[in-house]
Amino acid sequence: QVQLVESGGGSVQAGGSLRLSCAASGSIDRPYCMGWFRQAPGREREGVATIYRYGGSTYYADSVKGRFTISQDNGKKTLYLQMNSLKPEDSGSYYCAARVAGVGCFVNSQFNYWGQGTQVTVSS
Repeated sequence: QVQLVESGGGSVQAGGSLRLSCAASGSIDRPYCMGWFRQAPGREREGVATIYRYGGSTYYADSVKGRFTISQDNGKKTLYLQMNSLKPEDSGSYYCAARVAGVGCFVNSQFNYWGQGTQVTVSS
């Protein structure tokens, strides 16, 4: 089992920045891929960014390229999402996820473990 706990959400004005964190515990060596997802009220969940834990390769959704950066700490126990130049359409609940099986590490991959989410609100 892998437990994931997000933090760092909040309210910010458009153009501002936030840094989300995701603390992993349990069988933390199992996931080879981690990702951030978000969901706004009334909308489907969408993938934001993913990272291969043991190679560092990253993937971003077009909507956040150049503004968001996914990273992890050296011990691979904490996942981050640095969000800059935030827009109102970035608002929503942000979820951390871990993938432990399969091939590939993309936002449309199947993830096995999920956190409870942290809320981000961007006002215009």
